Amino acid sequence: MAETLPALLKRQRAEFGWTQARLAQELCAASGRPTVTRQEVYRWESGRRIPTFWLPHLATVLQIPRTELERSIASAKEKSAALDDFFPRGKARQRQLCPPRGRLGGGDADDLSSRVHALRLADDVLPGKDLIRPALRELKTAVRRTENGFSSETAERSFLVPLGELAQIAGWIASDAGRQGVAERVYRLGIAAARQAGDAALAAQIAGCLAYQWSNNGRESEGVALAEAALAEAGPAAPPRARALFWDRVAWARTMTGDAQGAMRALGEAESALARHRDEAEPAWLYWVDEGELQIMAARVHTELRRPLRAVPLLTEVLARYDTTHTREHALYLSWLAVAYADANEPEEAAAVARRMLAMSANLGSHRTSRRGRAVLTALHPFHDVPEVAEVLETVHAEYRNTAKGAH
Repeated sequence: MAETLPALLKRQRAEFGWTQARLAQELCAASGRPTVTRQEVYRWESGRRIPTFWLPHLATVLQIPRTELERSIASAKEKSAALDDFFPRGKARQRQLCPPRGRLGGGDADDLSSRVHALRLADDVLPGKDLIRPALRELKTAVRRTENGFSSETAERSFLVPLGELAQIAGWIASDAGRQGVAERVYRLGIAAARQAGDAALAAQIAGCLAYQWSNNGRESEGVALAEAALAEAGPAAPPRARALFWDRVAWARTMTGDAQGAMRALGEAESALARHRDEAEPAWLYWVDEGELQIMAARVHTELRRPLRAVPLLTEVLARYDTTHTREHALYLSWLAVAYADANEPEEAAAVARRMLAMSANLGSHRTSRRGRAVLTALHPFHDVPEVAEVLETVHAEYRNTAKGAH
């Protein structure tokens, strides 16, 4: 098997006696683009990103044949991770979530399902900081109830499915509240419950949520592996809308590693999967997956890959018909539009959208909107001399100063 790209880059750089910063400088000089930093080289060498664009320049600077670089990338992809690699089934079975017989029956499962769906609908309109305590309280109560046992094996499975769904939405809420460690622990509980219930699609849904979290928090390479393992876990028999959702998460994970070709391929697979959707029975957690959501993901991918001419029309179309009561999602989508306008060298439009987004997300209590707000300000900063942009930046700075004064 060929040497992996991270190992190859580290070894060759060491042979030249260069630091990561020196390699970054050499790449900038060779390419004429002053955009490579030591941090970017670190991401390549740790396997968090794949330097697709920079391969010819790496070949020149490090004196490595490009074919060897491409083989090293393929080598890392040869062994596709399976969900078992992340969550071994043995552990889930040894750590039984509940006794095999007892008191809980089908009515208890129906009650839990109703409570879970109510929490999902609340998450559509409320931020993580407002929901994390009741969500975790619901989860703790549900897990404790399993100590009473079940009336039958059928009742056990019936209860474990909504328990897994509860863990998924509670983990999502915890992540939105900025509690990433809590979210991961909750997701792992949900995966164990879903697998014990024999629900592969639900296990994949929860694993995909964790992959999305990893991709957005510095674990990009792991995010790709887990997103693809989740897709494989679900299998071809999963509902079409579930397959579309799982392919969308692969697209985002690929985007975050800089793999534009892989991201585009995954977006195409998501569209094809959604096209096969009919009015068949499917899990309640798929209620929000539709063509508009796929358009949003496509627009986000194009924005992240610096393709604003593709992103702006998609985002504009979706936002024109979006339900404004879903404040957090509305603010998030506006943030992508603001960045896309900035990338398209339209600072006035970017400033107008940014003003709406920042006003909408102020004091919202969502970790995701806070991060996106910072991304918007970063995108605007190169245009700080444009009056509309300067006004937005000054408003933000004034609010920060007022907040700082109020804290003393």
